[in-house]
Amino acid sequence: MTESTQECIHPYGDTRHRAQDDPAASGPTTGFDRSGGELLRALRLGQLLAIIGAPAGPRTPLSVLDAGCGRGWFARALARGGHRVDAFDVSSAAVAQARGEGGGPRYAVADLSGWRSPRPSDAVLCLDVLFHVLDDDAWAAALHNLASLVRPSGRLIVTDADLGERAVGGDRLVHRPAAAYRAALEPLGLRHRHFLPYGFRENTFGFQVFTRVRRHP
Repeated sequence: MTESTQECIHPYGDTRHRAQDDPAASGPTTGFDRSGGELLRALRLGQLLAIIGAPAGPRTPLSVLDAGCGRGWFARALARGGHRVDAFDVSSAAVAQARGEGGGPRYAVADLSGWRSPRPSDAVLCLDVLFHVLDDDAWAAALHNLASLVRPSGRLIVTDADLGERAVGGDRLVHRPAAAYRAALEPLGLRHRHFLPYGFRENTFGFQVFTRVRRHP
């Protein structure tokens, strides 16, 4: 991520997480009341669990990376489901709050293009983050790094609005269509599986799901 992009996103993320008392009222839940936000968050968790799958057993957890984890709600929920979860966020305020909740995930402060891991993950998540990356080069660099963290046959799951074309929302949002994600990720060995809409009221957001293709000799 470029320095200018970090300056754009990092203070915004810290300010939002320090000031916002209701963690449900963020990302695609913005504009809903508290109960609506909680319903959407629960719905999304169920969809995520269906996409990722269940661990084969308590001794064989799936490894999940939550990139841009915010306050860690999804990271903690996935850890309770038996997954081994690593999570990071560029906002030190968000990570401090997530660590204070405990619950099993291992947290770090890092940006999307700077995180490194000694092992690939079964599933890499980037929820409600990439449409805040305004700079196209920084967005592509983030996707390139996230793709490198997905094991063969593993999945990269990102969220965005499914608008069919690029759309700018003020000075903090850029929604990119599925075609842009495919163009960035398919050359890196990730095949687009499907777009799974939340299907909640008039919400246009959903999960873009990619799978790393196994390479045959």
